[in-house]
Formats: sequence, structure tokens, C-alpha cells
Amino acid sequence: MTKTALVTASYAPDFERCRLLCETIDRFVTGYTRHYILVEHRDVALFKQLEGPRRVVIDENDLLPRWIRPFPDPSNFGRRRIWLSPRTMPLRGWHVQQFRRIAIAAHADEDAFFYIDSDVAFLKSFDCASVWRGSDLRLFRRDGDLLRPVPGDQLIWSEHAGQVLGLVPVSPAGHDYIGTLIAWRRDALLTMCAHIERITGRHWIAAIGRSRRFSECMIYGRYADEVLMAEGHYHDAAEFCRVYWFAPAPTDAEFLAFIEAMTPEQVAIGMQSFIGDDTARIRKLLA
Repeated sequence: MTKTALVTASYAPDFERCRLLCETIDRFVTGYTRHYILVEHRDVALFKQLEGPRRVVIDENDLLPRWIRPFPDPSNFGRRRIWLSPRTMPLRGWHVQQFRRIAIAAHADEDAFFYIDSDVAFLKSFDCASVWRGSDLRLFRRDGDLLRPVPGDQLIWSEHAGQVLGLVPVSPAGHDYIGTLIAWRRDALLTMCAHIERITGRHWIAAIGRSRRFSECMIYGRYADEVLMAEGHYHDAAEFCRVYWFAPAPTDAEFLAFIEAMTPEQVAIGMQSFIGDDTARIRKLLA
């Protein structure tokens, strides 16, 4: 029997969104062992409110090496955090959340981790067993997506993944692995970290964090496909989560229309926290 854990990396400004996520997980999601919430040390006490029989809050100090630590950022009078280390570039919280998502593999013993952002809410039933086909785990992949003009930094992230993995800088196949509600194998994460350290001669966090432009999804996807040759995985392009990406926040009517437009395979919505929508309003509309 394969075991799958849920994993959410979060922080204090997203606490109410994460509370809503937990409520919808408890209502709609089955087939998992535990739900791990990964946070900075100073946020542990706040998030402990969300713990339960199958929900555990994990301090990033238990996941990451001692040589990378957060500090108040003097450039904005301490309102934001910055992670400093002698081995990496100065990094923001969203960079370090990616490290936590990888590092959980050395801390927990489940066979796979199903990653859920804290600004997601489930609206339909979802069984985590559905990401397995026998002993093969679902690998989310948009085939050839990077061969077309793409917005954002996907090509840069693919090039970075190639560098730390010792591969062609940008995958000739041009696949994109970035998505919401995706699963990774624990054994693949552990061998991926060892592979990066062997290729670069550095701790895997030091190797990845030499740049500020990276994607853990792209690193894992390219490792699974181009190093493991997809062993232990099967490919699927279905999007489980419908995401509202851009500000301004939708009106009530637009929000409801957004939900109505969910496709059959979509079981959750994601409302990006940076668009500034109010969690209480989202909760009311979902009710």
C-alpha cells in the first residue's frame, strides 16, 4: 500500500487562507496519511491552532540547515523577511518555501507528497489514491509548452534546472511542470538532492540558491523525466485546480462565474493571495 501525505508551505499573512484550506481538506479530501504545514520558526505558534489528529505543523528549523536563517529586511523597515546564508543569494520567503517542499522528504516517511498552496480551497471530493497507477505516481506535465512563447520566467527556470542537474540548459522537449495540486515521490526527491550535490559539489540548497530565479517544480520534473527517465511516474496534463491569477480581486458575480467555469477534473480553486481578496468574503461566497 502506498502512502501519500499532503504538504502546504505557508506563512503568517496567509494564515486565514490556510485555515480555510484545512477546513475544505477535512470536508472533501481522503486517502492521505497526514497534512504537513511547513512554516518559519516565528509562525509555528500561530499555525499550531490548525493542528489535529492528522495535521502537523513543522518548523523550518527542523527541515533546513542551520546556515540559512531569516532576518528582518532593512530595505523595507523589517516589514518583509529575507533569508541570508554564506552559501546562497539573499532569498525571499517564496524561495525558502520551495526548499521546505523538497526538504520534507528527509523528515517524513510517506511514499509521496501531494502539494497544496495555502490559498487553495477544495470544492469537490478528492481521493489522493487517484494520483497512483499501481506503483507509478502522477507527474504533472504540459507537453512542449516551453516550445511556444511563454510569459514569465519558465525558460529561465528550466535553464536553471538544467544547470543544477547537469543537463542541457533548456529541455529540448520543452515540457513545463509547474502547477497547483501536484505530487512528487519521496524516493525521487531524496535521490534528486543527492544527484544535485554530486553534480555541483555543493549542498543541494546551496546549489539551487546560487540564483534567485528557480522553480522546484521544474527541477523535480526535469529530474524525473531526464535523469530517472520517468521511472516510477506517469504523465498527466489535467489541471486539478482552477487558479485566479491576476488583480484586481473579482466581484461577487465574477467569483461565482469563475467557480461555475470549473472543468470536471478540477476539484479546487486557488485565489492568489497577492490579488488582495478578503478571506472572509471568499468564505461567505463558498458557503
